[in-house]
Amino acid sequence: MSDILQKIVSRKREEVAEARQRRPESELRRQLADAPPPRGFVEALRRPGEIRVIAEIKRASPSAGLIRPDFDVAELARAYERGGAACLSVLTDVDFFRGHLDFLQQARAAVALPVLRKDFLIDPYQVLEARVAGADCILLIAECLDDCRLRDLYFLASDLDLDVLVELHEPEHLDRVLKLEPELIGVNNRNLRTFATDLEHSLRLKARVSGESLFVSESGIRTHADVERLRQGGVQAILVGESLMRQPNVEMALRTLLTGSPP
Repeated sequence: MSDILQKIVSRKREEVAEARQRRPESELRRQLADAPPPRGFVEALRRPGEIRVIAEIKRASPSAGLIRPDFDVAELARAYERGGAACLSVLTDVDFFRGHLDFLQQARAAVALPVLRKDFLIDPYQVLEARVAGADCILLIAECLDDCRLRDLYFLASDLDLDVLVELHEPEHLDRVLKLEPELIGVNNRNLRTFATDLEHSLRLKARVSGESLFVSESGIRTHADVERLRQGGVQAILVGESLMRQPNVEMALRTLLTGSPP
């Protein structure tokens, strides 16, 4: 685990302990009955021959600092929907990305798109929390979880009718991930030690993934040429955040990314 990941995971353990004090897990489980029916996240990404976009609502990051000062979650969600996003990803980490679980609820209420809870999930409590908040999918990061915890969280999410995007960066984790036979595999093109991005990283790992799993390339995707390079390499979906969030008009930015020219 990189230094930044270690720091984040350590803080997550504290957050979970604090959350359990505020709202016991037994209360969360009672609230599951009132959670909205999940929207099909994986289903929304399946369109043969066309690369699909998971557009990210992201206020800040440890490497970039504040990305978007004017941050209207509902309007950003609607702009992404108009721009052609298949799904949304919402950062809910508070301390490192200036996100919040409320942002996920605001985004989901504004649009009909399925929504991913983008966070560092290390405990069953967070999976329950995501479902109660209305998430349709969660992110599990292989670098943050040992085999036992990765498997347990994955199958808990499945039991709760949540889709799961299982992410990795280091190639050594791919075999661990493939053992789960996940519907969604994400490869983060950003090296969390150097913060450099390399799109070819996705393509190298895509060659080792069978057609049974839908493959998502994440980070460092900035231009239509990038999208085309990934599509030609067999990538079925992309997760794009910072390059869109820095643009004044995210709807136009997303359309340009997908088509190569402004609408």
